[in-house]
Amino acid sequence: MAQQSRPSSSASPASSANDWKAGLRPPPKDARPQTEDVTATKGLEFEDMYLRRELLMGIFEAGFERPSPIQEEAIPVALTKRDVLARAKNGTGKTAAFVIPALQQIDVNKNKIQALLLVPTRELALQTSQVCKILGKHMGVQVMVTTGGTTLKDDIMRLSETVHVLVGTPGRVLDLTGKNVADLSECPVFVMDEADKLLSPEFTPVVEQLLSYMPKERQVMLFSATFPLIVKDFKDKHMSSPYEINLMDELTLRGVTQYYAFVEERQKVHCLNTLFSKLQINQSIIFCNSTNRVELLAKKITELGYSCFYSHAKMLQSHRNRVFHDFRNGVCRNLVCSDLLTRGIDIQAVNVVINFDFPKNSETYLHRIGRSGRFGHLGLAINLVTYEDRFNLYKIEQELGTEIQPIPSTIDKRLYVAPGAAEEQQKEKASTANGQQQPRPQQHQQGPARPPQQAPNQVLYQSGAPPQQQVRPNGTSLGQPQHIMQQRAYPGGQVPVPTGYRGGVAVPR
Repeated sequence: MAQQSRPSSSASPASSANDWKAGLRPPPKDARPQTEDVTATKGLEFEDMYLRRELLMGIFEAGFERPSPIQEEAIPVALTKRDVLARAKNGTGKTAAFVIPALQQIDVNKNKIQALLLVPTRELALQTSQVCKILGKHMGVQVMVTTGGTTLKDDIMRLSETVHVLVGTPGRVLDLTGKNVADLSECPVFVMDEADKLLSPEFTPVVEQLLSYMPKERQVMLFSATFPLIVKDFKDKHMSSPYEINLMDELTLRGVTQYYAFVEERQKVHCLNTLFSKLQINQSIIFCNSTNRVELLAKKITELGYSCFYSHAKMLQSHRNRVFHDFRNGVCRNLVCSDLLTRGIDIQAVNVVINFDFPKNSETYLHRIGRSGRFGHLGLAINLVTYEDRFNLYKIEQELGTEIQPIPSTIDKRLYVAPGAAEEQQKEKASTANGQQQPRPQQHQQGPARPPQQAPNQVLYQSGAPPQQQVRPNGTSLGQPQHIMQQRAYPGGQVPVPTGYRGGVAVPR
């Protein structure tokens, strides 16, 4: 499809630019500081990408000012219709990096599905479809989302009308395609977000079946924060000389400060209660390792007097959608969930993530803590670690090339609270008597500067094998968990947990 002319040429370029920008209504500018994860760009602007005027209007009205590094790298290449294999950190703008080029290639006069966007979870499908609708609202693009857990009849009726972009989970899309309801025969764009999850053994056969319904001349784009070796197998089989982008010079987000508290299982709830009282939480997500523990913990948090939602895979889809929608709109301050919401979920207000149950592998850990510190902003990740978790802690530190520090008695709010937010929360607490009571933290002292995180050289594909033995900035080795546990984690026999919490209530496993 021919590229549209650049929307700026006229006798007076400045006035021409103002003509079409004057009527736009962007959201209030976000004044929060951002890290280099999203600011380290080469200076390319959206208007330099020769995008349609209508698409640019949607981009600017969505509040986008300039491309993030992954958008700057991926969009121009994707617009040439070349296959793309992109790896970038969580929360750095990957969704827009594939939605924008996909929308640019849509011919709204053609009543066919022209872009298929696959995602692994239902919540992520809803979020991605919303991004498509926002960015394409001036183009007249028809976007449909389809996931399991909803009525198939409704999807069949919707597909009888015009659909240009189909966003969905693999099983439901394959079901509709196999019934000849969704026609992918003229769909030239195929995108997989969270590609490593979509290429896991449970999804790979479905994805390959879907590709058989699509034209041979197609553009395939894969985006994720982690790429295991299985992605390379898919690339060799189904992609044509893809352009590979790897922006993972280090794996963890620079704006997310990570701590751990060593606790006994029965102490976890009281530790959580102390964290709620000491931290300045805007919104938090609390992760458990099982659906049973999600519900039990949510009940205990409510009994402690804090507002709390919960979500897990065994809930009805309509209930999951309601929880996701309400939490995103700020109805509730805390969300307890399983790993259902670890991937792709973008809620800008979340500034604290708590691993009530410590994850068993580095990939899950990386995606969990990536729910805070979205788009280069500040965030805090706190891990409650038991004796049984100690080896997983150091294994994850090794594989991610990061350091998870013992939690101090007080945490400098400048590490995770945007400037000016303290005053806003103080006003909010004064004006609302029914909301969650979160006392302002005690006066904090400026802590010492964190040593730079030392990451091993990263490659685009990585197996589960840990890299070579790493050395911390303080000289201790990461390769001997027991030795370090004695030296660093419990100096003088003191357990590094927040001050002021005693006793405990067990949450059954």
